[in-house]
Amino acid sequence: MILDLGLLVAGFIVLFWGANGLVRGSGSVALRMRVSPLVVGLTIVAYGTSMPELVVSVKAGWSGQGAIAVGNVVGSNIFNVALILGIAALLSPMRIHAKILRLDVPLMIGSSLLFVFFYRDQRIVFGEGLFFVLLFAAYTGFNIWMARRDPCRGEMVLDDGALPEMMSHWGWEVLSILGGLGLLVLGADWLVRSAVSLAQAMGVSEAVIGLTIVALGTSLPELATSVVAAWHRQSEIAVGNVIGSNIFNLLCILGVAALISPVEGSGIGRLDLWAMVISAGLVLPFFWTRFELNRREGAVLVSVYVVYLLLLLRQEVWLAPVAGG
Repeated sequence: MILDLGLLVAGFIVLFWGANGLVRGSGSVALRMRVSPLVVGLTIVAYGTSMPELVVSVKAGWSGQGAIAVGNVVGSNIFNVALILGIAALLSPMRIHAKILRLDVPLMIGSSLLFVFFYRDQRIVFGEGLFFVLLFAAYTGFNIWMARRDPCRGEMVLDDGALPEMMSHWGWEVLSILGGLGLLVLGADWLVRSAVSLAQAMGVSEAVIGLTIVALGTSLPELATSVVAAWHRQSEIAVGNVIGSNIFNLLCILGVAALISPVEGSGIGRLDLWAMVISAGLVLPFFWTRFELNRREGAVLVSVYVVYLLLLLRQEVWLAPVAGG
């Protein structure tokens, strides 16, 4: 128990170190390559911080722990939008670029609805996984193409004086990004292993472990990165990280996992699926208001997550005697 708690704390510390390195390195890359921080946030940062989810879900699916694999993705997406964006907005209201509203948010909402449709039989099979992967490849390719076509697209929707500093040499950028990603993966691994061990000792179901402990643990890189970015008023990286991560989670992680082995899992119910869809759907009207996510809207998002968590835990308490009997 003491060892698990120590590993839990160490995981938090390592995650925040990694987030600092990743934000600094990616911000410098954006300046050096004259690529919008929004594109960097939607790709390099978002995919990098989602690596823990990828590793955990693929491993869980391969091991036959489908509830953890799916719960990790669903729980992470709810956590990312409702809690991470909410906390980031409470720290500093974030300005939103129009590209997010035209492409990325609609794709996140559409992917969520598509997943609910595919998962109606509580499994994701090879063909559905292949469709997810192809859609993800098209989305990533479009982002890269747009960045090359118009390098200044959406450039620097940041407050004056809030631009990241360019490092003296590109080698430091590579070291900062790779080192940051490495620390994020390591910290997430420590945190998830210790948290799962503690949760199992308390007799919590596999689905709830995936939706809460594992999802929270693998989403801490996104939390750390977006909070650090918001603190430095780098709103494009903060928002792009969350939206890009959610798209990556649904299309790439579940797609790859289903290509390796059909992902099956019970215990992921309507509450969880619609909490994911509703939290994603709330982002669109919130972002549309003056192209900004303000503190009041951030508080609403945090409240949504708290309500969802209370309902989930209450549901678990109700079902525990049935499962035990």
